[in-house]
Amino acid sequence: MERPYFPMFIDLTDKKILVAGGGTIALRRVRTLRKFGADIHVVAPEFCEELGQMEEEGKITAERRAYRTGDIDGAQIVLAATDDHAVNRKIWEECRAAGVIVNVADDKKLCDFYFPSVVMTDDTVIGVNCGGEDHGKVKETRIKIEEAVRK
Repeated sequence: MERPYFPMFIDLTDKKILVAGGGTIALRRVRTLRKFGADIHVVAPEFCEELGQMEEEGKITAERRAYRTGDIDGAQIVLAATDDHAVNRKIWEECRAAGVIVNVADDKKLCDFYFPSVVMTDDTVIGVNCGGEDHGKVKETRIKIEEAVRK
């Protein structure tokens, strides 16, 4: 591992999180973040069906448009999950300049944190991560943990 990341558990209740992107990666991350009480705002020209449904139900706020400079204003955490590497890099640069922590879905070198696979029970939260290397192994490990905690 070239640089180790500290595994930190944080209270996301009402933390303002901007998600740039409306596809399957954004959806998976929004699903997870919602479990932790975050205030999620999504910006994307198009949304997958489930994100649109979450917006209609008031579970997230959203704008159907391309990312614009300044969209990170007020965000405490930003997830760049567009399908455009140049846009994701622009978001990273803006976050860097503003001191906002950011995760860039398509470039692990631009991540201030890695998004974990999460296992939750009534009294336990377990995060699994591979440092952006082997997502299949993370999924396999998460499944084994879920099976173990159900016993």
